[in-house]
Amino acid sequence: MTFESLGLHESLTKAVADAGYETATEVQMKAIPLALANHDLMVSSSTGSGKTASFILPALQRIIASRADTTQRRDRSVVYGPRILVLTPTRELAMQVAKAASTYGRHVQGLRVATVVGGVPYPAQIKALRGPLDILISTPGRLLDHLQTGKAVLENVELLVLDEADRMLDMGFIDDINTIAEHVPAARQTVMFSATFAGHVGRLAQNLLRDPQRIDVASHTDTHENIEQRLHWADNHHHKNALLDHILTERSMEQALVFTSTQRDADWLADRLAEMGHAVASLHGGMPQGRRNRVLQGLRSQQLKVLVATDVAARGIDVPSISHVINYGLPMKAEDYVHRIGRTGRAGRNGLAITLGERMDTGMIRRIQQFTTQSIPVATIEGLEPKSPEPRMYAPRPGGDGDSRPGGFGNRSGAPANKRFGKPFAPSRDGGGYPPRREEGFAPRSAGPFDRAPARRAPEGGAAPRSDFKPARPRSGGFNNR
Repeated sequence: MTFESLGLHESLTKAVADAGYETATEVQMKAIPLALANHDLMVSSSTGSGKTASFILPALQRIIASRADTTQRRDRSVVYGPRILVLTPTRELAMQVAKAASTYGRHVQGLRVATVVGGVPYPAQIKALRGPLDILISTPGRLLDHLQTGKAVLENVELLVLDEADRMLDMGFIDDINTIAEHVPAARQTVMFSATFAGHVGRLAQNLLRDPQRIDVASHTDTHENIEQRLHWADNHHHKNALLDHILTERSMEQALVFTSTQRDADWLADRLAEMGHAVASLHGGMPQGRRNRVLQGLRSQQLKVLVATDVAARGIDVPSISHVINYGLPMKAEDYVHRIGRTGRAGRNGLAITLGERMDTGMIRRIQQFTTQSIPVATIEGLEPKSPEPRMYAPRPGGDGDSRPGGFGNRSGAPANKRFGKPFAPSRDGGGYPPRREEGFAPRSAGPFDRAPARRAPEGGAAPRSDFKPARPRSGGFNNR
């Protein structure tokens, strides 16, 4: 189906064509007509399915219609606030949505788009909030700050979009979202995107939406036909490092996104890979926003070949040249595995998703396979075969929901126990059972012109911190000894 047949304004279809898209995806075909008809929507779709365009294009159409209506013209001396409000769980996803709004709205004259996220100075955000504004994309915590100080005006919002609502609730934003919704007109249109609408996400939808239409496209059980999945068993940490080193030197590797479980692991692993000569940087929620932006720009420009990231920080990354996703550390929740591997195989390309698992990871790998109802094929690398027997795995049962149930007591939230120390992992924003409610909850590290990280003790090998994401001089030896 073409975008013209969806009833979009010609300026929008022209922008879509300029961006290189000819036909609408399934979620766009189903969501855009209903959104244009002013229905509230509950949408589930897999990552990379084109969901951003499915709400940005109707939002832009609403703005175009308001410009043509003389009764809706605004006095430039009055602060009206945005017509469209989009809430996202992370800064990176907010920036990605803002980029999409600018891309698809390139032919909308005078379009004003602003982002309000943590890690960015307040004055510039206040200036944007107090000026002419069409679309506001924000993380809940920072927007609530501006609401409490009276700087944000939401009384004229016509469309409220909650992107990745399940992730926002996982991060503890439910109270923030409800407070923000109280400041938005009750007569608004509301659109929610979520991997699941079970439990607390469904209750939130019931509170915020009116007679919503349900769209379920590409659930977590889809096969990801253009993404090849592999599982490599590692005997120990040294073996895992040797496997990673081999994978990153394969000729087929264009760019790799390597996931770790914690911020500390991300920094340490990036330092280690830099010492081995890789063009690498880390990305996590403890970094200042300016540095995160520079790292993402380095990834998009392919100055970086390897990005080591945590789950939260990697949300919203859309770089088609990422050929490999490598799970160096397993996710804390099975559903995060789906979001991880969706960072590759984008824009119609093929991708490779590799999981490096140790015996202590068996339980989480089982939960992932149960959640996706798919087995991850086991693979080996010649010369790096595991010496230990392969852990016993069971075929996933259809209809499983993994560990997606909310909360509980003790370690029942889905966070695996730390088998090395016999206790659950300590909670942290990028990996743990109970992340704090604000995305700006970590004090930023001091950063110089090249964002030199403070000296720290590496868990293994004594790798010195790198000064930026340029390749460091390789040292002899490496970490390939098992």
